[in-house]
Amino acid sequence: MAYKVAVVGATGNVGREIINILAERKFPIRELVALASDKSRGKEISFGDTKILKCKILDDYDFAGTDIALFSPGASVSKIHAPRAAEQGCVVIDNTSYFRMDKDIPLVVPEVNPEVLDGFRKRNIIANPNCSTIQMVVALKPLHDAATIKRIVVSTYQSVSGAGKEGMDELFSQTKDLFVHEHKTPKKFTKRIAFNVIPHIDVFMEDGSTKEEWKMVQETKKILDPNIEVTATCVRVPVFVGHSESINIEFERPLSAEEAREILDEAPGVVVIDNPHENGYQSPAEAAGEDAVFVSRIREDKTVENGLNLWVVSDNLRKGAALNAVQIAEELIANYNLQPMQVA
Repeated sequence: MAYKVAVVGATGNVGREIINILAERKFPIRELVALASDKSRGKEISFGDTKILKCKILDDYDFAGTDIALFSPGASVSKIHAPRAAEQGCVVIDNTSYFRMDKDIPLVVPEVNPEVLDGFRKRNIIANPNCSTIQMVVALKPLHDAATIKRIVVSTYQSVSGAGKEGMDELFSQTKDLFVHEHKTPKKFTKRIAFNVIPHIDVFMEDGSTKEEWKMVQETKKILDPNIEVTATCVRVPVFVGHSESINIEFERPLSAEEAREILDEAPGVVVIDNPHENGYQSPAEAAGEDAVFVSRIREDKTVENGLNLWVVSDNLRKGAALNAVQIAEELIANYNLQPMQVA
């Protein structure tokens, strides 16, 4: 079987990564269509070693006959075009925030809750979680199964690629400018990001949390367990690719660091690198370009009953976005009987 696949937002960081991963994983593609806004009309994108795709315009595209659409164009665009595609029989896997908290739309991390894909045809839309949520729940799911998580306190260290190409460009330009003593007004971020950290991702809400922090709380509850209490502080750091998280966990039952290490060693999608005395821990620079969620610095927290601390790192453009979307499509084919449409 082979499928007609559309990548929406194909010229963005995540869109390009989706196309790369489809090629790397030899996804069964009959035809691949790159879609973007009118300003990208005709722009060329590489697919694999030999193929070049020319961007088509999303507004003009008829999704009839397209089996799967991997969306990453921004929430306002998905709001309009994802339902349009779904109504034409195309299965939409949406990487934006727009559909994540809709109770009728599954929010999926394949290593964590693939069972919620059952009945995906009800809306033909599947939501991809936030990048920081994905890597956290991949690491926490096997531990939750073993000892039941009561409470999570997470602080994130999120790379500028999470803010798109403009975020990466701003870090690059500010870093160069500071070496020649130039100080330009930030455009993408609220404060200078070069040689700095900013405790502000997305908009602030009435309770003082940011929308990014709210996403982590609500998405974790929807994916993992509504009974878990979650509090988050999300911080932008001057790293190009790779999100890091310091996670403090309280369990209902005792779970030693050694037991947690053994459980995570066997967990799908997780790689444990935890030998700190020999610098055996993962940094975002080492995680860039990798598919795994890396867990390091596993240790017991003696200040609470049944507490553990973890350091979790992953490539936010891959597992945090593009790879997770492709894995959802693979799961639909392997276990949920997604058939390609009949070709005339």
